[in-house]
This record gives sequence, C-alpha cells and structure tokens, in this order.
Amino acid sequence: MMQDSTTATPDRALRCVHYLHEFVLEHGGVVQAVRDLCTGLAGSGTEIVLLTCDASDVPDAWQRGANGARIVELDRSSFYRGMLGRHTVRDAARTILAHADVVHLHTPWALGNLQFAASLRRQHVPYIVSIHGMLDSWSMAQKPLKKRAFLSLAGRRFLYDAAHVHFTAEEECRQALAWIPGARRRAVVVPLTIDLSPFDQLPGPGAAQQRFEALRSGEPTVLFLSRIHPKKGVELLLDAVAQMYAAGVRFQLVVAGPGDATYVSDLQQQAARGGLGDRVHFPGMVRGAEKLSLYQAADVFVLPTHQENFGLVLVEAMACETPVVTTRGTDIWRELQTGGAAIVDRTAPSIAAAIREVLDDRDAARERARQGRAFVYQWLDRHRVVEQYDQLYRSALQQHAATRSVPDP
Repeated sequence: MMQDSTTATPDRALRCVHYLHEFVLEHGGVVQAVRDLCTGLAGSGTEIVLLTCDASDVPDAWQRGANGARIVELDRSSFYRGMLGRHTVRDAARTILAHADVVHLHTPWALGNLQFAASLRRQHVPYIVSIHGMLDSWSMAQKPLKKRAFLSLAGRRFLYDAAHVHFTAEEECRQALAWIPGARRRAVVVPLTIDLSPFDQLPGPGAAQQRFEALRSGEPTVLFLSRIHPKKGVELLLDAVAQMYAAGVRFQLVVAGPGDATYVSDLQQQAARGGLGDRVHFPGMVRGAEKLSLYQAADVFVLPTHQENFGLVLVEAMACETPVVTTRGTDIWRELQTGGAAIVDRTAPSIAAAIREVLDDRDAARERARQGRAFVYQWLDRHRVVEQYDQLYRSALQQHAATRSVPDP
C-alpha cells in the first residue's frame, strides 16, 4: 500500500524524518547544522524523528521524545563503514512509513543515504538531500577519482531522484551544479537554521580571561576556533602571525578546537620554528558559554579556510561582536562581507594585513562588528528561515503528488 504523502496540509504539522549517520559534534559543522535545524523545526510544530547510528551528542530532550523531536538509534553494518545492515534499513523503513511525510538526508557521500533512497523510491516517500558543501570545488579536488566514480555509479541517480537538492548559499549551489548539472531544476538555496538564542545575552569576556592565562597578558588576542584540520588553513595563520611578530607586532594566538594529535603537534612545531612557541596556545575543545566568552575576549577572529560550507563559527563570532577575517573559501563569504567581515586572499601577507588593520584601529573594527551582529540577526532570523524549510518540505510533497500516477499493487 502506498503511503499518502499528500495528507500534510497547511493546518497540519508536517512529519519529517532526518538521517545523519553519526551525531558527534566533534565531527564538524554538519552535526551542529542538523541539530539546530531539527530543533528549529520541532519548535515550530514539525514532528521530527532523527535516525542515526551514533547518538553521542543528541540532546537529552530528544532521547526522551520531548519538544516534538525524538531519536531512533540504528545498528551499524559490520560489512563496511557507513553502510547499514539489510534488517536495519527494513526496520528504519517501517519508522519512516509511520512517521514521515518527507525524509531529509544529509551529505551526498553517506552510503546509508543510498540505501534509504532506494527504499524511499519503493515506498513513494519524497526525500531531500542537503549537500553541506561537499560538492564544492575544493572538496571535489580531495580524492577526486573516488568521488567522480561514486557520482557516476550511484551518486547522481541518488541526487537526481531527490525532490530537492538543498544548498545553504548561492556560491555552494554554483560550484556543486558543475558536478550534478541534472539537479539544476531541483536546486534550492536556504540558509542554515541557527539557534541564536545563546547569543541574546552574552556572558562577557571574564570567564575566558579567568580560564586562559594568555588572555590576561594585556596583548591583543587573535582567535582561531574550529575543528583543527588541514582545510582550515591554520598553517597559513601561523605564517601570517609569524610575519607580524617579525615586524614587531605583539599578540597572543589561541587555536581552539579538536584535532588529530599528530597534526596539532605539527602545528605546535611550526609555531616554535617561527619563534612563537610562547604566544600560540592550543586549549582543545571549548564549549557553551565559555566558548562565547572566548569570542568576546578576542580582538579578532580569523578562519583562513580553504573550504567551508556555512562556516558556523564565523556566524558565531559575528553574533558575539567579534571582528572577523576569513577567505572566499567559505560559501557564505558574500553574505559575511555584507555584514562587515574582512574577506581576504588565502595568502599569509593578506591575512597578516587584515589582522593588523583590525588591531591598529580596534574602535573602528568593533563598530563594524556591532553592525555585523545586527546583520546576522536579520539574515538568520530563525522564524523566517524555519518557514522556508517548511515551504521546502511542502513543495517536495506537492511535486511528489503531481508526478505520482499509478499506486503500488
């Protein structure tokens, strides 16, 4: 019997199932994006079920089935990482049939998404795929043969059969369509749903200054806060601040975030070679109010990234009224520039010049940062963005209903 996906009406809450293979915040911005999206949708009345194989960082309220969102933890396949067992897919399909008008799948490479897509086609349930920057030009240049083969063998079919392919920025959409031109008519741009409520009442810099001795030195603070990964451009930042130090500029650099121990050690050695051993600090993961306090304690936030989809930390820094320096490696660089962020070339001299400009006139930089906070709150107004997702899901249902003709026997 075919599910009647047309039953969702403007006066009835949508039922949406999300699938993300692992819900572990240290894995990067996709997890945070999905958490904020599901929280925002549930808060607006959408019934949310999250399917995942690792619920490590799922909010406690979801575990209890509260606030309109609940969690279903799936078994992993023992055959290959990222795959789901046949029985797992079958059982999850029952959950989908019981709880979904539409299914939202995240990232183009997860093998579990392919398995779900095949099942959803048989069940006549429409699905949406969020790309999360993974078809950006830089991303496609990493392991290119493997990714092109995946698209040719199964990936394009998976994306072309989606009701919509979702991007969070026009720049992301432009780059991705070079690889999936057949998805052009299905492409939709909607920004991430970011929960800005923690930023409404900022904690002030005191908590960070109390914890981190470097912030009490009286010297300007340069902050990097993100997953410490080669694509984030930390080496470029270290080169830039080494040039500044050689020119007589004194500062403290905080490189906060989780990262591979070997890679972090390499960065520490690079800092030491540049004579910065006592000026560069790696405190690890910083969370919650302490993270916001660290943003506020910094004189400038720098993310010299090679590739970033939405760059949540950039939005967070702007929401904390911290001057921002970043590159065109983030898909939202045009929006950030409108909000007053400094967008520079991915070279050490360009990064160093932008940092020095902020430090040389901190009053002007702070004024731009105050305007940037106002811009973020307007651009990413949660109610307006959640409404766009509601419209996206209802559009998927309408298109699915229009193209469906013969019911299952």
